[in-house]
Amino acid sequence: MPTHELYAVPGGDPHWQVPANGAARFSWEYDDGRDRLLALYQKGKDKQWDGQKRIDWDLEVDPCDPLGTPDEVSPLYGTAHWAKLTDKDKGELRQNYAAWQFSQFLHGEQGAMVCAARIVESVPDMDAKFYSATQTMDEARHAEIYARFLHEKVGMLYPINDNLQSLLGDTLRDSRWDMPYLGMQVLIEGLALAAFGLIRDTTDKPLPKQILAYVMQDEARHVAFGRMALRDYYRQLGDAELREREEFVIEGCYLMRDRLRGVEVLENFGIPRAEAEEYSEQSEFLAMFRKLLFSRIVPCVKDIGLWGKRLQQAYVDMGVLELGDSNLELLMAQDEEIADHLDAERFAAEERARMAEVTGAIEAGAEG
Repeated sequence: MPTHELYAVPGGDPHWQVPANGAARFSWEYDDGRDRLLALYQKGKDKQWDGQKRIDWDLEVDPCDPLGTPDEVSPLYGTAHWAKLTDKDKGELRQNYAAWQFSQFLHGEQGAMVCAARIVESVPDMDAKFYSATQTMDEARHAEIYARFLHEKVGMLYPINDNLQSLLGDTLRDSRWDMPYLGMQVLIEGLALAAFGLIRDTTDKPLPKQILAYVMQDEARHVAFGRMALRDYYRQLGDAELREREEFVIEGCYLMRDRLRGVEVLENFGIPRAEAEEYSEQSEFLAMFRKLLFSRIVPCVKDIGLWGKRLQQAYVDMGVLELGDSNLELLMAQDEEIADHLDAERFAAEERARMAEVTGAIEAGAEG
């Protein structure tokens, strides 16, 4: 079924064009490169995988409860609107929220694919071009997987959120080669990683857990790539140039904080926008969710050298400054281990099933 027939609300023009700015940069130096980045490139090659084979698509998903979401996480929970909902209505609400979340993941992954391709084109160093080429493939795989999950298992999609589209457009329109790194690798990817992790660690549904764990294993490399490249480059910039990038980070963080409300879902259920925004703003769960989503961004921004007073004050206002002390290396290592553990569990289960089949055949043969 065409995607636009599955949109819960009108999706508008099926295409979006962003004017390309900046130069395509070639390098004729093929032997020189940073050891850390080349090692990451090798890891990117070694860790390629097929989403059709690694994920068990035969696992069933209930469209009315795709993620095993408890009622308490809904911004309507405990309100007069909630009291009027039937069990069927609540199932549809869960389906819509899952569709909205994973639709934003999907649109973000397409944006990441385009940004990674832009980095291949614009970054001056060959080692960064090499790695970005592997990331472009990763992002294509992620978009493929999220699209399949939404089409086949959830049965519903939502258009790209206005604020996410705005940040993506600002990232792509900027002619400076480092801005796709900053906008996508640090802000959008960092936010996505935290969102993926929260759902991965709370869902009791095996299929979305697999999808998120395997995608996060790739994303851990992508964020590491952005940190390496930007940390090296930003050491060379003057105060004025650093402040420009800090302003971009501040605006982007406010945009993303404000996009994490799912107001479109409540509007689709007939709740006026102002009222939907108020419910979302007052939700204790969503307040905690929004704060935790910055757990990957703030320490990364600090690590690459963007830590001026105005940026720190913005993080104070958002209530996330203390996240700057989070251990990113530990978080990324855990992301890799969780994916490997899921693989080991699945392979062990398949091996047990094969052994049982062989044993049964031997016993049947002996009896015969």
